[in-house]
Amino acid sequence: MPFTPVPEPKTSAKTSLPAVSAFDRGVAALAQYKAHTGSVNVSRGHVERLKDRTEVKLGVWIMNQKTRRTKLTLDKRGILAALGLNWATA
Repeated sequence: MPFTPVPEPKTSAKTSLPAVSAFDRGVAALAQYKAHTGSVNVSRGHVERLKDRTEVKLGVWIMNQKTRRTKLTLDKRGILAALGLNWATA
């Protein structure tokens, strides 16, 4: 039986970047959206592209945070409330 070499795992360019949580990416996207629209009323289908070209499905992310709001830490809810999401304080 011939030997078949196992390919080396490909390293991503993202591995050299500091780890950023999904929550932090969502907050950055929401802050950016608010800065250029003046609002936090995001349609469910909206995708926000961050400066590092990361795309965040912002509308879906917000709905997921709202659904999970009782499980969010007080710090995270405070961050969302500070950005203008009134439901985060309830």
